Amino acid sequence: MSAGVEATGTEAASTRGFAQRLRTLARGRETSLVVLAALIGVLAGLSVTLISRGAELLHSVLFGAARISSIPRLPLHVLLWPAIGGLIMGGVILAMKRWRPHSIVDPIEANALHGGRMSLPDSIILSLQTMLANGFGASVGMEAGYTQSGSGLASVIGQWLRLRRMDLRILVGCGAAGGIAAAFQAPLTGAFYGFELIIGVYAIPAAAPVMTSALIAYLTARQLGAASTPIYVPEIGPLEPSAYLPFLLLGLIAGGVAIGIMRLVTLVERGFARSGLPLWLRPAVGGLGVGALAYVSPQVLSSGEGALRIQVGTGITSAVALILLLKVCASSLSLGSGFRGGLFFSSLFMGSLLGKLFAGLAGSVVPWLALDPVIAAVVGMSALAVGVVGGPFTMTFLTLEITGDLHIAGLVLTASIGCSLLVRETFGYSFSTWRMHLRGETIRSALDVGWLRALTVERMMRTDVSVFGAGADLAAFRAAFPLGSVKTVALQDGEGRYVGLVPVAVAHSDAHPPTERIEALACNGDDILLADMNVKQAAAVFDRAQIDELVVVDHAEGRRIIGLLSEAFLLRRYADELDKARRGVAGDA
Repeated sequence: MSAGVEATGTEAASTRGFAQRLRTLARGRETSLVVLAALIGVLAGLSVTLISRGAELLHSVLFGAARISSIPRLPLHVLLWPAIGGLIMGGVILAMKRWRPHSIVDPIEANALHGGRMSLPDSIILSLQTMLANGFGASVGMEAGYTQSGSGLASVIGQWLRLRRMDLRILVGCGAAGGIAAAFQAPLTGAFYGFELIIGVYAIPAAAPVMTSALIAYLTARQLGAASTPIYVPEIGPLEPSAYLPFLLLGLIAGGVAIGIMRLVTLVERGFARSGLPLWLRPAVGGLGVGALAYVSPQVLSSGEGALRIQVGTGITSAVALILLLKVCASSLSLGSGFRGGLFFSSLFMGSLLGKLFAGLAGSVVPWLALDPVIAAVVGMSALAVGVVGGPFTMTFLTLEITGDLHIAGLVLTASIGCSLLVRETFGYSFSTWRMHLRGETIRSALDVGWLRALTVERMMRTDVSVFGAGADLAAFRAAFPLGSVKTVALQDGEGRYVGLVPVAVAHSDAHPPTERIEALACNGDDILLADMNVKQAAAVFDRAQIDELVVVDHAEGRRIIGLLSEAFLLRRYADELDKARRGVAGDA
């Protein structure tokens, strides 16, 4: 019996020792991060294959075709599937509200606020919700599921290995990059998605891991025969330098349309909230609306992969404007009613329609311009996706990988930069960060600001505060605190509430008689710090109070003294952490 217990203990110790050696190796060398990125690439490619196969199976079983947006006409009863999917989604919402009431952290939020920390169960749930919504025909893309699953797996591995904050953020970017690379069969697109949208900046330490993950995920998904979303572009004629200016205008128009789409999703969501409908019933009502729109044109269903193939290669007709309007409404209804999913591929489809309309309108207004509708569709889809999702280089590389044409990539980059500039100047958010803004967050990208929120007053304050009763006289105060013993003393009343600060040098001044109450010398009684204030909030209080030290209290009402903080120490810690964050991004850490 004891021998068996001893053997079990030896095995456990051996396992712990192996895990510790693995963690040390992973944290000690940059090449180890590349090896981890390759593993994450395999997992991301596998997860994309499973999710895409699942959605494809649902499409085939429910609608009779793998790419439902390319079906010319659907039977009337089939159009009820989005509503049925909405009822299932409502059941999931009820279950989540009971057992997992917290909001799910996506890769952008994780890297911006939580140092790359994500929950694997939450990531699996969101990925399944996305697959379910897309599979039942809701007008959403599955990119959210692809990136969530890859990043969630990467985060869990990094947390188990106890990686440094910057390394964990890079791994999360690797997971998202692998998801996009596998989904679009475009490794460069996936890599720059990771740089621009998930890590928030291109940095040398991140280059090798992110590129490795994207490439391995692409090869894995291709080897497994994943149902990818390749974008076919027919042969394109020669380009003239004069085309840059009109396509820059198209980029600006796409920026305005992108802002309108994001605003419309919010309006629909608020409309459902004010309707009085139960939360679980809203997706079903939204699904009914999507089914009604699909009766007019099935191209609004799902993310629009099949429809994009049709639209990019065909001419301009009067139906293009109608389909664009229907797709905008269907996507807004789907997301606003509670379906989970993204707008990446949907924005590509809507942008291609916008580009074709622009080419037709430009040809009628300025006949000699003669813009190629195929080129306009490619530029439009990339520009609108930049406005909604962000990432001008991501979309430029996507164009380059699907067309192989550097000239079109140049047009896309021009339009994308114009679109991005307009959205950032007039709106300030991508779709993901806008949704977080509506929840009360202030982040605008995945740049790491979590350390700033984590650097709280409680972490910086001193607890050895000199405290004295406010009801005593100066003689008692001088006896308790001789000149030179401490700099300042915090006063509290009989109930333990903070009253104010008294400089010891002022209390020992001959200008004040010994019988005077010490409370008369108290200052800055209304200027307090709370333990949960972050460094920027505390700095603002110091700036307003114009004093070197401030008391920290437990609560604004209770005002029980728990610590003391100096402005000089606060600013020094802030500068140190800021420099550490800068060196981490630049690769100097």
